[in-house]
Amino acid sequence: MAKKVFTGTVVSDKMDKTVVVAVTRLFQHPAYKKTVKKVVKFKAHDEENRCKIGDKVTVVESRPLSKDKRWRVADISKETGK
Repeated sequence: MAKKVFTGTVVSDKMDKTVVVAVTRLFQHPAYKKTVKKVVKFKAHDEENRCKIGDKVTVVESRPLSKDKRWRVADISKETGK
């Protein structure tokens, strides 16, 4: 089974080895046909604490790492640096 992969922006890096990634998705409402923006936040594992707020990252689904962490940072595509 293929693992889910999302691209999002780091919105918090205050935890040790964990970042919060906001993934935005646009879709059309089924009844009203209006474009709706939905933002979902995931806690992702960042082993080396490399991610900073504003970085564009790719997260990959993984086994449960803690109570809330189910994702790993696979790639940092755009580093902004604090």
